[in-house]
Amino acid sequence: MKRLLKVTAMTGVLTLLKMAMGFVIAKVVAIYTGPTGLAMLGQVQSMVGSLNGIINAPVGSGIVRFTAENKAQGFEACVPWWRASLQWVLIISAITIPSGLLLAPHIATWLFEDAELTWVVMATVCVLPLSAIGTLCNSVINGQQLYRRYVALGTVSALVSGGVMLAMIVLHNIQGALLAAAVQSALIGAVMLIANLRQPWFKLCYWWGAVEPKARKQIGGYMLMAITSALTVPISLIFVRNILIAQVGWDATGQWQAVWKISEVYLSVITMALGTYYLPRLASLVGVDAIVGEIHKTARIIIPIVTAMAFGVYLLRDVAISLLFTEAFRSARELFAIQLTGDVIKIAAWLYAYPMLSRGATKWFIVTEIVFTFSFVVLTYGLVNIHGVVGANMAYAINYLIYFLVVFQAVKRFAK
Repeated sequence: MKRLLKVTAMTGVLTLLKMAMGFVIAKVVAIYTGPTGLAMLGQVQSMVGSLNGIINAPVGSGIVRFTAENKAQGFEACVPWWRASLQWVLIISAITIPSGLLLAPHIATWLFEDAELTWVVMATVCVLPLSAIGTLCNSVINGQQLYRRYVALGTVSALVSGGVMLAMIVLHNIQGALLAAAVQSALIGAVMLIANLRQPWFKLCYWWGAVEPKARKQIGGYMLMAITSALTVPISLIFVRNILIAQVGWDATGQWQAVWKISEVYLSVITMALGTYYLPRLASLVGVDAIVGEIHKTARIIIPIVTAMAFGVYLLRDVAISLLFTEAFRSARELFAIQLTGDVIKIAAWLYAYPMLSRGATKWFIVTEIVFTFSFVVLTYGLVNIHGVVGANMAYAINYLIYFLVVFQAVKRFAK
């Protein structure tokens, strides 16, 4: 547990920097474009998250797991999974990039109700390979548990990408904001590529060559899980925004997006620590009892921390709105209480759901992701119709409460 706290503190520094950059960008967007611009930016970020999730699927959690499990035997022991992951990236790129370019006008119309923004979609699609390179490097570093290097490179990446984004927003207003959101992951990927070119594991012989069918299948399982998340979570948020836009308008949707952004950023302190420490830790454990015991110990530390953070955000919500946005977002203060309650439940649920990733429980993961993403959209539609914009926050909290109850009861089954 001391190591968890140490890693949380180290990644917390990086997260605070990313939080600061994220809030500065949100502030600038709020000043230059208002609630409507923030809602549009949220649509772009969901699209980017979905496309990046698809292209990054083979080089995410699977690489972390198998690197963590085999690093003690040397890089050669990791080669089967590294080569399999790169092969999957090439296959996905050959499908995703042409399809994305072909469908760009339709995607732009769906997201923004404006086909003239097709160029934003095309820009996002064209830079996807750089995003995959960045995730690949991060996953190998994470799997080796080189936490200081992970934090250092993350810091440089955040500064570079954040600086470029701010320049684009200031110089080109909403157009610059949309383009900046589209290429941010690619900028991070470029920094990671340059920084790792001379690393001993970054040799062509480790990544290119014959691929073992077993390794391809194992990485394929993680790829299916990651693609499921990429197609469910960001797209569900697009549907939620579209429901809000249709029922309460762009301005109110921007209010909801502001609160969602605050939740997303402060929770990243916890989610980054979980991804950096918790996933490799669970992957290295043997036996259901050891895994469940680790979850319980981690929960006793993490849940009180998240609760305290959520309570602090609630108390400072007026200050947050003034600092991060503008007076046009003042009515967003009414949305915090339910949203922050949902945040605590969400992290509790994730703690018990992580063995799906660490043990490769593909069927469990895919089924729960699809079911609970669908239920979030359905709950949002019904509750927004009754309660207005706060209905989306209510749907979020209720959906994660049900998800928590399911994974808590089933954790021993998918931890096998």
